[in-house]
Amino acid sequence: QVQLVESGGGSVQAGGSLRLSCAASGGTFSRYMIGWFRQAPGKEREFVAQISRFGTFTRYDDSVKGRFTTSRDNAKNTVYLQMNSLKPEDAALYFCAARTEVATMYDYWGQGTQVTVSS
Repeated sequence: QVQLVESGGGSVQAGGSLRLSCAASGGTFSRYMIGWFRQAPGKEREFVAQISRFGTFTRYDDSVKGRFTTSRDNAKNTVYLQMNSLKPEDAALYFCAARTEVATMYDYWGQGTQVTVSS
């Protein structure tokens, strides 16, 4: 029902910032909660952040609290992940994912965008 495309990844030095975008198409964007996940080589995929359908509620993993902020612009069908004070351990392939309120799992996933942090 919905397709997601992440963008904005790149290489940054430790302490720097990046803003990731998750653009949606093919569905009614406001139906979906959006989550951000990341996976580093040799590690399991982990939760990063989540934003509710209208951006009222957000949740973050403790490892990124105070540094990352997720927001959304439903008029643009886009969710953002602002990443500040990046650390080498933040380096990973970042995914956005969508789920409806009645679902317990994220049903739709983007292809990922790579974030590299050098020390």
